[in-house]
Amino acid sequence: MGTTQTQSIERTLRAFALLEGMPEAELKTLEARCRWRNCDKGQTILDKGATSKDVFFVLKGSVAVVTFSPSGKEVTLATVKPGESFGELAAIDDQPRSASVTAIEKSELCIMPPDVFMDLVRTNALVSFRLLQRMARLVRQSGLRIMELSTLQAAQRVYAELLRMAQPEPAVPGLWVVRPLPPMHEIAGITSTTRETVNRAVSQLYPSGLLKRKGRNLYLMDKNKLEELVQTIQAHHAHK
Repeated sequence: MGTTQTQSIERTLRAFALLEGMPEAELKTLEARCRWRNCDKGQTILDKGATSKDVFFVLKGSVAVVTFSPSGKEVTLATVKPGESFGELAAIDDQPRSASVTAIEKSELCIMPPDVFMDLVRTNALVSFRLLQRMARLVRQSGLRIMELSTLQAAQRVYAELLRMAQPEPAVPGLWVVRPLPPMHEIAGITSTTRETVNRAVSQLYPSGLLKRKGRNLYLMDKNKLEELVQTIQAHHAHK
């Protein structure tokens, strides 16, 4: 269940930034060499340590890249959304999977065999450059999270993550929104804390007006002040 391939919906890699600008004929040839998969919510897509080398492109839904601490605590490394991909490292270095991947919601994936992916990287300079940019972002993000784990308290890690998730609200200049706000346990996994701590950290800023919840969305009413709050508390703990 959940892995049945269907042909009822047009499937294309046209929307992926990694392949932007590729001629239509080349894109069609590339798509023809891929497989397509539907996944149910909660379904495991990859297991840590697996030897498969496929690269996955998320067309619909979203997936979580997770690992586990020695005590068994789940840690979310990333959430991959439509237009994004995962699994490139195994295709590049031929090593086992470094993390597990689970569908957060019903999702549709394009699966590119490793030889197809590496042919693409070797023959298309623009794709190679974009891939390098993506790897650079991952390295920077990893370094930032390591720093936050070392210097920030749990609540401040939550605020820092909300700041990263937020996007400008087009209808209201200066307003930022997390749309939709992920479940508390997902944010907890990313920030290495508990769901209760995440809920408490978010709730305690409602009275101040810095955060406002509306439906599934969380609005950052004053992004600059929230950034200052994180920096102020970070500096405070650094001098204790």
